[in-house]
Amino acid sequence: LQTVRALLNNNSTVTVLRSGLHAIFNEKSLDVTKDLFQETFRNPKKRQKNIQLKCLKNFISSLTSSTDIRDLLSCLSSDLQTFVIKPSKSKEAFKEQASDFMLKWNLLLSNVGKILTINRTDSFG
Repeated sequence: LQTVRALLNNNSTVTVLRSGLHAIFNEKSLDVTKDLFQETFRNPKKRQKNIQLKCLKNFISSLTSSTDIRDLLSCLSSDLQTFVIKPSKSKEAFKEQASDFMLKWNLLLSNVGKILTINRTDSFG
């Protein structure tokens, strides 16, 4: 956590990170998760996949206005409340949605980290 705070307190590091993250979206270079960029909402599974992408985009947007770790976590918490917790109709539905969200969120972040590491080392801090 201290390492993350140190990086977030460095404006040039945050600027380069934001630039790298925006480039990933502009290039659509998330090969393994390409379907996250599809905007078809007919299938509930597709809708669920887009939730992770929305959360990541919101997180990147919040990097523009604040680099306080508490603000960034609050943004993510708000998205989880909106997209995962509130839509759940029962305890079982919540468990399923939360599990599905975490699996896909981890896949997305793994791919983002891989792309930043391989293609945009300057963005990876």
